[in-house]
Amino acid sequence: MKLSIVATLYQSAPYINEFYARVSVAAKELVGEEFELILVNDGSPDNSLDLAIKLTEQDPHVVVVDLSRNFGHHKAMMTGLAHASGELVFLIDSDLEEEPEWLPRFYEQMQRENCDVVFGNQQRRKGNWLERLSGQWFYRLFKALTGIHLSETATTARLMTQSYVKALISHEEREVFLAGLWNITGFNQQPNCVKKHSTSKTTYSLKKKVSLLTNAVTSFSNKPLVFIFNIGLVITLFSLLYAAYNFLQKALYDEVLSGWSSIIISIWLLGGLQISFIGLIGMYLSKVYTETKKRPYTIIKNIYKRGKASDEDNKKRK
Repeated sequence: MKLSIVATLYQSAPYINEFYARVSVAAKELVGEEFELILVNDGSPDNSLDLAIKLTEQDPHVVVVDLSRNFGHHKAMMTGLAHASGELVFLIDSDLEEEPEWLPRFYEQMQRENCDVVFGNQQRRKGNWLERLSGQWFYRLFKALTGIHLSETATTARLMTQSYVKALISHEEREVFLAGLWNITGFNQQPNCVKKHSTSKTTYSLKKKVSLLTNAVTSFSNKPLVFIFNIGLVITLFSLLYAAYNFLQKALYDEVLSGWSSIIISIWLLGGLQISFIGLIGMYLSKVYTETKKRPYTIIKNIYKRGKASDEDNKKRK
């Protein structure tokens, strides 16, 4: 198998047939019949699965991996990559915001520059001002809290060698943040300037972005814990200096400054810091708890190929 194309399905019914037609043309122009199209149904609430199954009945190139429920975009993509057997793997979203016709361009650049990954890189993030602003702050906060620089304008679409994909899916953490995994996996990765379209409303709400940021930071860095330690040292030093100041006031002038306001403010400040710091430590402990259980991050319900379904209940990614 020369090429595997991986895409996820979630509310993809309006786009799936056009996506299939366009990506099939691009694949056949590049490798002929030596390709497979892996569609991962991530618990889509519409009829995306039914449409995808019909494609398997029409075309033996199409494979549908049906997950038992919605596990999230990143986990669904990792599941699809784990099933890809091609020498090259093209990962792309199925909502047509990313063009299937990018595939030949990515391949030409990969051959020309002899790299392991070619990924789409936008000149400007798509979406309205709130979507762009929240995206920018997401990556800036991630860099500030982890020290890892991620491209703010990179797309999902990327052409990868099989060796890179194997290295990528060797990561076994339960909480997956793909942008971080792409970065730390290494290899020679090169951008290709593209323009992403706006065909649908984003499913990444502000609440989801905050949740994703929390998961990403606690998965890739211990800097927040170091920050807690440093804040603790500063508070301790300030307390010792203030105690010494009061001691000198008593020894030299036989008086001590008093005031209920300062006492209450100190209690509230320290109480708030303690609660927030304990909560942060709890997040890291919950990560350890989740990882030690070794649960699969997705569960495959069925795999459809050539119109036949095979039971794959409770199977792991590997």
